[in-house]
Amino acid sequence: MATGFDRRTLIGGAGALALVGCYPRRDEPKAEETPQPFLLNDLEERHGGRLGMAALDVGSQRRVSWRGQERFAFCSTFKAFLAVATLERVQREEEQLDRAVAVTRADMIPHAPVTEKAIGRTLTIRELMQAAVEVSDNPAANILIREMGGIAVWRSWWPTFGDTTTVISRLEPDLNTALPNDPRDTCLPDQTIANIRELAFSDRLTPEHDQLITGWMIGSPTGANRIKAGAPQGWTVAHKTGTGSNGATNDIGMLTPLSGSPVLMAAYFTGAPEATDDQRDAVIAEATRRALKALGRD
Repeated sequence: MATGFDRRTLIGGAGALALVGCYPRRDEPKAEETPQPFLLNDLEERHGGRLGMAALDVGSQRRVSWRGQERFAFCSTFKAFLAVATLERVQREEEQLDRAVAVTRADMIPHAPVTEKAIGRTLTIRELMQAAVEVSDNPAANILIREMGGIAVWRSWWPTFGDTTTVISRLEPDLNTALPNDPRDTCLPDQTIANIRELAFSDRLTPEHDQLITGWMIGSPTGANRIKAGAPQGWTVAHKTGTGSNGATNDIGMLTPLSGSPVLMAAYFTGAPEATDDQRDAVIAEATRRALKALGRD
C-alpha cells in the first residue's frame, strides 16, 4: 500500500523520495502502548459532529487517538485496501493486471468518472484499481469485488492480516449511508492504523505493486482540503478519502517528510450534515495538524 521500511522508495510526483532511517518491523515490540493525551472535543462541538482520529509516528512508535475504538462508516476509504487485496490475487496468479473486463450500462451507479466513459468497452484490472483508488470510481470498486468472487470473498480477506473488527456488509453506493449506531460497513480508527502499518510495512506486496498503489494514492486529486491541507509544507501524502451521507467525511493514509519517518493517519468525521463540505474538510485538516503537533512532528 505504500513503501517498506528499509528497501523500498516512495514514488512521488517529480521523483523518488527515499525514506530515511530504519523503522520497527511489525513483530517487534512497540515503543509505546499508551496514546498521548489528545483532545478534539472542541472540533466536534463546532458543528455538532463526531470525530475519530488515530495517528502513529512509525519511527518513534508514538501514537495519538481520539475515539479510536468507536465505529465510523469507512465509506470509500476501503478502496485502498481493495486494491491491495486485488494485487495479492495477482501475485498468487489468481488474477492478471492486464486482463480486460467488460463494462456495461448495468454496472453504472453514481460517481463513475472513469467507468461511465468505458460503457460498451473494457477496462483492465489495473485500470479498474486505479479508477477506484485515484478518483474513487464506485462501479470500478464493485466490479473488482465481483471479479474476486463477490462480497463474501472480499469480507473474508480482512482477517488475513489480523483485522476482525471491520464490518463489510454492502457494496457501493449503499455502504455510504453512515447511519447513527449502524455497525454495517464500519471500522475503528485504531484498527485502520494497524491495517495501514501491516500493509505498508510488510512483504505482502512486491515493490512493483507497492509503487503502483502508492502512486495512485499520491496522485489522487480528491480531498485536497483534508489531510493534505493539515500536513506540513513539503510532506508527501499518500491517502484515500471517503465521503457519505450524514456528513461522513473521511481520509486515511501516510504522511512522509523529505527526511525521517512517516506518520500513518486515519480521520473520520460524521454526524454534522448541516455543515458545509468546506467546514467538514477543515475539521479533518485541523485534526491532522493537532495530531502531528501531539506527536512532535509539526
